[in-house]
Amino acid sequence: MIRGTILTGLLLLFFQAGLAQKGGESTYSFLGLSNAARVAALGGELVSLMDDDINMVFHNPALLTPGMHNNLNLNYVNYFAGVNYGYASYGYAAEGIGNFAAGMHYVNYGTFDRTDELGQSQGTFRASEYAMNLVYSRSILDTLLTAGVNLKPIFSSLEQYTSLGIALDIGVTYYQPRTLTTVGLVVKNIGTQITSYTGKRESLPFEIQAGVTQGLAHAPFRFTVTFQHLERWDLTYTVPDEEEALFSGNEPEKSGFDMFGDKLMRHLVFGTEFLLGENLHLDVGYNYKRRQEMKVNARPGMVGFSWGFGFRVSKFHIAFGRASYHLAGGTNHFSLTTNLSEFYR
Repeated sequence: MIRGTILTGLLLLFFQAGLAQKGGESTYSFLGLSNAARVAALGGELVSLMDDDINMVFHNPALLTPGMHNNLNLNYVNYFAGVNYGYASYGYAAEGIGNFAAGMHYVNYGTFDRTDELGQSQGTFRASEYAMNLVYSRSILDTLLTAGVNLKPIFSSLEQYTSLGIALDIGVTYYQPRTLTTVGLVVKNIGTQITSYTGKRESLPFEIQAGVTQGLAHAPFRFTVTFQHLERWDLTYTVPDEEEALFSGNEPEKSGFDMFGDKLMRHLVFGTEFLLGENLHLDVGYNYKRRQEMKVNARPGMVGFSWGFGFRVSKFHIAFGRASYHLAGGTNHFSLTTNLSEFYR
């Protein structure tokens, strides 16, 4: 009876969260930022890469494995317009109990000038947001299937307005070492605002993602396809008439099969890794949705594409990722990971 009640409550929560999602109407949107350089290089979304890389845990808690015991990682992202953000986490494996990780995700929007309605300076103010990540995972079915949860207390401070929230990610992965196949599924940001900015609660950026990663037994390649926003089919956006002048070279309106293909592709993110031994990997990715939303049709350039690399030096794994968002520029991601156990063997 209790188990049935819990399941019913979760289903209702999923249903309500899914209905509430519309573009630009959810709060705490920073929860969807890509922290790790490797993930950014592979398209920005990744939930199925089983590689004992603790950076993956942020995107799917079920990717937390015993191989991440005593691992520490630091991430920094140089974003746009003076904004920067990062993530730090630590992993611990307890034999017979499960795997644990704790992390802190932050975004710093910088310092702003405060003025009155006449433009008179009244000093400055800052804006920032934070989310803790408390992760637990455990393997079942002879380690082929892993389930994980990520509890995220959230604090947001925007000038004089503050908000507290709580979110939960639930993920599962299936890894078959014989075929080098990993399948991942994660439900992200189930939760609510505890206190809102102005007394009106807003929905969280609820999302369902799935992914498949396939390695090759006799070639140094690994391919990944991630399905984003499975909770909603139509991810297209129609530019309002009053804003159309801001966009040059608008494409003709799609219909029939072209429209179906466009809507399908907006759910897909592609990534490929070239593995040069255990100490070097090269990454490329393509995010169709990002390209369609951010490109200037007259000069699309490399918008939506991403690339990066990672290498090991002594006890450290260093990675860099570059994602192209617009002709105006892209983002640079830096990651540093180490196993603290190697320092006191």
